[in-house]
Amino acid sequence: MADIYTTAGEAVVVDAIEAQLSCYIGWGTGAGTAAKGDTTLFTEAAETRVAGVETQPDASTNQWDGTITSLSAQTITNAGVFDAISTGNLIVHGDFTGIPLGIGDKIAFTVTLEQT
Repeated sequence: MADIYTTAGEAVVVDAIEAQLSCYIGWGTGAGTAAKGDTTLFTEAAETRVAGVETQPDASTNQWDGTITSLSAQTITNAGVFDAISTGNLIVHGDFTGIPLGIGDKIAFTVTLEQT
């Protein structure tokens, strides 16, 4: 028997994620490479996670947007989407070249999860 993730199945999962999860974006300062088994950010920064504003660019994609404001001089190297404002499960994790910030600087994140 061949198994395939159907287009209709993708749409159902995307809708379920949107309906069931409150998602929060957080950022971190540590070094590393994001991996499938990650459960936390690399050294999550002190700023409170922000509620992600969710959209569906298409039937197979969830997208969260959120802006975090820096409370200190720091370099942000990774970010992620969680299912809780503190602790919780890391759903999507990304790393990038460090972005140096001063107090009051902001990063606007757009995180996309595509079902394929």
